[in-house]
Amino acid sequence: MTSPTSAPLAERLRPHSLDEVIGQSHLLGPGKPLRLAFEAGRLHSMILWGPPGVGKTTLARLTAQHFKADFIQISAVLAGVKEIREAVERARVNQGMGRQTILFVDEVHRFNKAQQDAFLPHVESGLVTFIGATTENPSFEVVGALLSRAQVYVLTALAEEELKALLQRALERGELALQLDAESEKLLIGFADGDGRRLINLVEQLATALA
Repeated sequence: MTSPTSAPLAERLRPHSLDEVIGQSHLLGPGKPLRLAFEAGRLHSMILWGPPGVGKTTLARLTAQHFKADFIQISAVLAGVKEIREAVERARVNQGMGRQTILFVDEVHRFNKAQQDAFLPHVESGLVTFIGATTENPSFEVVGALLSRAQVYVLTALAEEELKALLQRALERGELALQLDAESEKLLIGFADGDGRRLINLVEQLATALA
């Protein structure tokens, strides 16, 4: 098992609450859709659409944490019928114990129509709450029946100020022996190009190279 200190920096810095999330204020700020859903206790299926490294997986995990649901994550790139069946069986066990299940499908656009359709009866019955993450327009890549049962939330690339805040968090909390001047910080933020995970990985690689 990976220890906390040996886990990748991006994993160690993953937010533990909505208030720790950097970016996506149009969804998570006071009075905004996802914040209101959390506060109202309204767990619902959703599609998180946005570029890489903007917090899709983090939001899915925080949803499970907030609603005390079992979090099952599968990748549409790697998973097949076996993994889907196992997830459904685990959800049935959870249901028998009175616990909710969130089924998070990363890169859901990689599943074909038949694979996506397989989730429908379990979403409709309430066996699972479905959260799909995609970098592609769900109107074209997610089947209509599934799309109609999920709220689509659009996540945006992190702005320069948000990346700067993330960089400061990485330097302060990441236990890295790394000092950066303003020009170096600007270069790293430029290379990240709105991708928070890329920024953190760059910082970690730099710290390792200079160690």
